[in-house]
Amino acid sequence: MERVTAPHWDAVYAAKTAADLSWTQPEPAASLRLVTGAVPAPGSVIDIGAGTSTLIEHLLAAGYPDLTALDVSAHALALAQQRLGPTAEQVCWLVADLLAWEPSRTYDGWHDRAVIHFLVDPHDRDRYIALATRAVAGGGAIVIGTFAADGPAQCSGLPTARYDADALGALFAPTFALEHTEREQHQTPWGVPQSFTWVVLRHRG
Repeated sequence: MERVTAPHWDAVYAAKTAADLSWTQPEPAASLRLVTGAVPAPGSVIDIGAGTSTLIEHLLAAGYPDLTALDVSAHALALAQQRLGPTAEQVCWLVADLLAWEPSRTYDGWHDRAVIHFLVDPHDRDRYIALATRAVAGGGAIVIGTFAADGPAQCSGLPTARYDADALGALFAPTFALEHTEREQHQTPWGVPQSFTWVVLRHRG
């Protein structure tokens, strides 16, 4: 299956406001709590599929000076930078197809809310895992939020893969140890509940 990349996501962000996007949150509470708990400040963090999320500015306010926001949609990242204003200069912004990206450094933390569940092709999923393994420093952490086993089978017109915590832990073993798991009932802006699985995985290196 061919991956849907920049044209699809640029069109989504160009056509819809935040209130029209199912993943919008008034505050990224779970992301912020799990990232700050797993990667103490001032550790470096990369937000995978950052889009227009407000996580970056919350992390800046929490004392994280080394932040990277990566997304395939240049339009989404431009909107995020406009919202931050001059503060955006403190962040490294990367417009890239994640699975074609080659990291030039390592990070203490890797955050992904709702990217890996779009990787329904096993080869793409394996590429993601190999990429995260290289990009996260020894002792660093991956924080992933993805559709749970009872979560939506589609999002933004695309099929999704759904996971429970044990399945996610098994994907990243033995390089990463499953350190923490929880479930979240995300409410879309129009009030529809979506079940998420969250995991924190620790690099054993």
